[in-house]
Amino acid sequence: MISWFRKKSRIEKLKERYTSLMKKSFETALKDTEKSEKIHHQADKLFQEIKYLSLQRNDK
Repeated sequence: MISWFRKKSRIEKLKERYTSLMKKSFETALKDTEKSEKIHHQADKLFQEIKYLSLQRNDK
């Protein structure tokens, strides 16, 4: 019940967005490969940011 009121961290928000972009990329790949590649590239940028923030958090 406490988790309902807890705010999501930036990493959690980025992970959710990354997951949604990867799903969208997969679904779009069947119709338009170029658009799928663009979406996948955006998701890859988010993944790099997630990795950076995770490493930065672990250093503290």
